[in-house]
Amino acid sequence: MASIATGVHHRSYESELRPRATRGEYVRLGLLTALLLVVPFVLDNYWLSIVNTILIAVIGAVGLNILVGFTGQISLGQGGFLAVGAYTSAILSERMGLPPVLAIAFAVVMTAVVGTFFGLPGLRLKGLYLAIATLASQQIIEFVIRRWGWLTDGKGYINLSRFEVFGFEIERAAFEQQWYWILLLLATIAVLAARNIFRTGLGRSFMAVRDQDIAAEAIGVNLTRAKLTSFAVSSGFVGLAGALTAHYSEIVTWERFTLEVSILYLAMIIVGGLGSIAGAVYGAIFMTLLPVLIRFLANQLEGPMPLLSDRLPALQLALFGLVIVVFLIVEPRGLARLWERFKDYFRYWPFRY
Repeated sequence: MASIATGVHHRSYESELRPRATRGEYVRLGLLTALLLVVPFVLDNYWLSIVNTILIAVIGAVGLNILVGFTGQISLGQGGFLAVGAYTSAILSERMGLPPVLAIAFAVVMTAVVGTFFGLPGLRLKGLYLAIATLASQQIIEFVIRRWGWLTDGKGYINLSRFEVFGFEIERAAFEQQWYWILLLLATIAVLAARNIFRTGLGRSFMAVRDQDIAAEAIGVNLTRAKLTSFAVSSGFVGLAGALTAHYSEIVTWERFTLEVSILYLAMIIVGGLGSIAGAVYGAIFMTLLPVLIRFLANQLEGPMPLLSDRLPALQLALFGLVIVVFLIVEPRGLARLWERFKDYFRYWPFRY
């Protein structure tokens, strides 16, 4: 393998299959690792809670991108699948006494099963019709968790005990710091697992279905298996994110899993970049930080511009939609493509191509 001004060239299959191709990639990986290791020591609890929220969102966004970006199956049921993971884990751990780790594992499996069931229309439907079908799944799940009193014993919510893993219980004094290490580990595993899926035949069958399902079937791809497996794998990731949301917040309510949440996750992968694992990470970071930064700006301008603070919710919605429209027009491939162009500029410099 040689890295030159005109690109990256491989001289063997072994070189091509390496996760990193150039020294620059290893340097960036080292810097990122160092940054992640020092984060809990330099941020206060408020900003660390936002980072923890981002890590959970990364897992859910990666899962959704597997389905939408890599397999081409549009889904508007993300919030519902998050709810399945959250309620399953909460009920198993609080009522049935399962250890939280096992409860989360069962929640992942349950969400994968539910996602596969609601993915059945994808065998016959495409595009807008499939989007409406998955929207129906969101509405059905949301209706169930709001109306079925057994889920919450009629209280409308489920309180969870402090998270415990292998006999170690999260301490209140170091709540955010200890959760950070747990979520960082799980988010890293999720990203690596998703990336490696697409180095296998299964992942390549997902992409073949996305690019042209008829041609994929002609070369031997089982469309039924590929589509349903993509729904199962994607929903499993989402179920993990939902279960972690429940245990991290220590309360489960239906308000956390509405259609707005589904749209938010869809915005993450659109802004980050469809068909890119790194793009899902970038999108989760950007869309989670956006309302925080808007709120911070509104607070800074509250004195000279009090109307801005009063209209903050409307402003957030307007900027939310504006960001999506701008990315769709200016760079449809999202932040991942912008980052690639930035790297290419320095790789090819001083040449313009």
